[in-house]
Amino acid sequence: MNETITYVTAGESHGPAMTTIIKGLPAGFELNIDQLNEQLRRRQQGYGRGERMKIESDTVKVLSGLRMRMTLASPLTLMIENKDHVNWKDSMDPIGSGSCEKLTVPRPGHADYAGLIKYGFDDIRNVLERASARETAVRILPGAVCRQFLEALGIRLYSHVIQLGTVKIKEHNVTEERLKQADLSDVRCTDEEAAVAMRSAIDAAKAEGDSLGGIFQVRVYGLPVGLGSYVHWDDKLSSMIASEIMGIQAIKGIEFGEGFSGADLPGSRYHDPFYLSGKDVKRTSNHAGGLEGGVSNGEVLVFNAVMKPIPTLMKPLQSFDIGSGKEVAAHKERTDSCALPAAAVVAENVTARPLLNAILARYGGDRWDVIRERIAAS
Repeated sequence: MNETITYVTAGESHGPAMTTIIKGLPAGFELNIDQLNEQLRRRQQGYGRGERMKIESDTVKVLSGLRMRMTLASPLTLMIENKDHVNWKDSMDPIGSGSCEKLTVPRPGHADYAGLIKYGFDDIRNVLERASARETAVRILPGAVCRQFLEALGIRLYSHVIQLGTVKIKEHNVTEERLKQADLSDVRCTDEEAAVAMRSAIDAAKAEGDSLGGIFQVRVYGLPVGLGSYVHWDDKLSSMIASEIMGIQAIKGIEFGEGFSGADLPGSRYHDPFYLSGKDVKRTSNHAGGLEGGVSNGEVLVFNAVMKPIPTLMKPLQSFDIGSGKEVAAHKERTDSCALPAAAVVAENVTARPLLNAILARYGGDRWDVIRERIAAS
């Protein structure tokens, strides 16, 4: 995979902090820290979020890679403190030697059991602390950084919820103006009638000790033609984006454009005919979702992703104790009834890194001013 910009995240859900180190950013770009904090704030919003969002108010600290807000091309290290760590010092002290009660009952649908077997642990907390979706608080940051580079080039990213539980919106192909209003909805839904029904569905699930998932859509405007590659499978823009999205906790599938519904259509109705408007090449439709052969084709990039219901339930499913071998109800941990709106914001941001990598692969350059000149001249 042709990646100039790479990153690694570190930290446990209730540990002292979450960190990310981003490698390969071009030098000479002025980074807006307030905009990074705004993306963190957006991730924390959403109807159905749990009690932890009342504890954490995520803000980023820069440890390396910037000087006077300017990228230096050296690794950019960003950190978010876990304010809830103060309540978990005894059980989550990185260098402590104290004892604490072990968690021994895995939750169906979570990484608990598979993680225990993989690493030979006898305490589920060793698994759940890293498998937790709290990790997305710091995973969003590399994308939020790359997003600023894209926005400087006129590329805009949006997300909205198109289905929550069984509630679906009427119109998926919304305009950019309507997408700008998604942040005003606590379920990130641009269809107010559907939004009301979504809130009611979340309330009903919460009352039953249950959870809900759904489908969100990401749309990207302003991409040039030719990003990605049809030459190598791992350089396809679709491959790079899918890898990021499928890495988000609880995401179970992704489709570009018409996706699975395209199976119902013959080729004559699925593919997007060309027409010319003066010298401009245009399409009569966008069933492909802005990608052909893994390469951006000048249309709006569109993909949907499905999030499963969160597996931690207040009315837990049947499980067993790994110590006693007895069948018992699954472990309960503080949780959300629905985190779909937050997942949409995470996906919207992590999409930015493969897009910026595709731009750098095409136009190259270690310096942001040189890269911009090359893009402007193309």
